[in-house]
Amino acid sequence: MRSPPTLSDVKPFREIRASDLNAHSLIQEMDSYGYLLIRGLLPNRDLDRLLGEITQIAFAAGWLLSDQNPLERMADVSATCGDSDPSFKSVYEKVFRLEAFHRLAHHPFLQRAMSQLVGPQLLIHPKPIARLMFPNCDRFVVHAHQDHQAIGGDPESFTAWIPLHDCPMELGPLKILEASHRYGLQIADPQTGCVAEDSARGGAWVGGRINAGDVVIFHSLTVHSGSPNISRQVRISMDCRFQDYGKALNPSTLVFAGSSNGEKSWEETYAGWHSGELQYYWKRMPLRFKPSKAELAQLAQTADSERMRSRYARILSQIEAEIPG
Repeated sequence: MRSPPTLSDVKPFREIRASDLNAHSLIQEMDSYGYLLIRGLLPNRDLDRLLGEITQIAFAAGWLLSDQNPLERMADVSATCGDSDPSFKSVYEKVFRLEAFHRLAHHPFLQRAMSQLVGPQLLIHPKPIARLMFPNCDRFVVHAHQDHQAIGGDPESFTAWIPLHDCPMELGPLKILEASHRYGLQIADPQTGCVAEDSARGGAWVGGRINAGDVVIFHSLTVHSGSPNISRQVRISMDCRFQDYGKALNPSTLVFAGSSNGEKSWEETYAGWHSGELQYYWKRMPLRFKPSKAELAQLAQTADSERMRSRYARILSQIEAEIPG
């Protein structure tokens, strides 16, 4: 097994204590460095509830050693899988349907911090992302990239990366290229969207241990990367995204554009929920789409490939069904 990366490999994160938050400091830090690490923002008890639900799903799927407490997340390496594997997708869909998974993105402490950064018109994107990373599996490490490449819409959006457990260096926490958001979209591989670390523009790479309750928030143009998980445990974290709802929103944020035969929908996601409070909450907001419905209809006819024409048609169809008018 390789030696774990050390803090000497990267500069330590700049950090802010949750007790010291104010809007001026958050905006100033984000403008200067492209990220914030807020220590102790979320209560561990709220993370533990969600972590317990996710580890039970992973345990039932055979991802974890059967003779160990699921909360220890000790990986059964024979079950190793990632994004492109059907066995991974099955577990991921079960996690995505958890009401607690979506509710964490709306946690009042997280909303308060994001409102200080974004302003009063806070939109929480409705599709958080679960990061479920087996150990010692380099092919599934998320390499350097900018979220705006995938999110689209207005570039002034933000991602919050939240580990659901303590994440020391050997578990592969996030690392950030300081001030890289100042350089706009950087040259990326057209197939993967990855930015070469050795040529990315910005300051120093920063990183370090991130504990349960800590949250890393970064600009959609900030170059960031995962690190190898060289432990024996499955790493479990999530991404939540935020923006001002008065600014342009990519409509694919609200629908399942990759679902060509209707197997994935909000109705399916919400089927087991106990509360309707967070269901379709974005319908109550005056959203402005980019591309607009008219532009989507045009793109469904004129996009360069049949794959993209079909994708735009699916987005338009689902948007018209979800948000008529």
